[in-house]
Amino acid sequence: MAQETMDRASALTVLAEDEVLFRDSVREFAHAQIRPLVREMDENAKIPRSLVDKLFDLGVMAIEIPETYGGAGASFFHAVIAVEELSRVDPSVGVLVDVQNTLVANALLRWGNDDIKRRYLTRLAADTVGAYALSEAGSGSDAFALTTRAREVTDGDGDGYLITGRKLWITNGNEADIFLVFATINPEAGYRGITAFVVERAFPGFTVGKKEDKLGIRASSTCELIFEECRVPKANVLGEVGKGYKSAIETLNEGRIGIGAQMIGLAAGALDHTIKYTKERKQFGKPIAEFQAVQHQIARAAVDLEAARLTVYNAARLRDAGRPFLTEAAICKIFSSEVAERVSSLAVNLFGGNGFVKDYPVEKLFRDAKIGQIYEGTSNLQLQTIAKQLLG
Repeated sequence: MAQETMDRASALTVLAEDEVLFRDSVREFAHAQIRPLVREMDENAKIPRSLVDKLFDLGVMAIEIPETYGGAGASFFHAVIAVEELSRVDPSVGVLVDVQNTLVANALLRWGNDDIKRRYLTRLAADTVGAYALSEAGSGSDAFALTTRAREVTDGDGDGYLITGRKLWITNGNEADIFLVFATINPEAGYRGITAFVVERAFPGFTVGKKEDKLGIRASSTCELIFEECRVPKANVLGEVGKGYKSAIETLNEGRIGIGAQMIGLAAGALDHTIKYTKERKQFGKPIAEFQAVQHQIARAAVDLEAARLTVYNAARLRDAGRPFLTEAAICKIFSSEVAERVSSLAVNLFGGNGFVKDYPVEKLFRDAKIGQIYEGTSNLQLQTIAKQLLG
């Protein structure tokens, strides 16, 4: 019945037949292949490579990549569906797939030339994980306060750049072999000096450093990246030199919709668990789901979730239609992350003492929810974006 409840909510935004079939296949995969591993992955802080391989086999690691490069050639909305359904079971897996699609693949599709697309989209579609490296210790929400430097060189090894600096909080850092790295070629030029590069893990001078020990989404790797005169060929500049700020911002706007999808999936999973548990848990001689106070709390959570889902779907549909979506992406990101925290907190409350122990699934979802208000633009940054669009 819990599943039916949430499916009715999804039906309020009409999905095409292929979208329904895709959603159902991802949902079935998540329950069969991911759910048995959730606690182990959380405790070990690692997604097994065998599961990553299955995600490639399922086709969710290359959703928008054209078929000519080995991808599915589907829509951005399909990526949102995949992230939502995977996050319903484990948000760590959801964000792995989200970064691969909404940040890395989309940036290469939009800004890469034919050579870069041929060399890297084929790998991302086949078996290679990607990561998006923008954040630094002093440039989180202030994304363009970069200190990582790219210095142009011409020598016996050919034309290229030497990148020096450090990146922090990079999702997929452990799993990735392809990194989109933002560095400045001219600090005095401010954001106009920022340039995007495609960096391979094997490039000399590049190492993956410390892996963060996190509160939530623990199986998702979050790592430091270290560049010590890492040599990058000139052919690996993504887009135009000095125009990396444009690709960074426009890609992040899409990525925020992906985080919205992660958060509504998380909230849906928490609500599913809660509905099931409250029907089974008895107090004073009857299931606690029969108490009106509990019923109202669950109903309010369902209202919140449906509203959040519609903001995410609306932003995704606008993006696929080629319409402006900056405000809508910010709205869905901030609202869905707040809903995820509220619904997962309610789940812990209604599970009672069981909600506070690892033997039950909701304490993990509560921990996972917090990051939604922080990464890919804090809630304050989203509010500033919305206010700027409204007030000019």
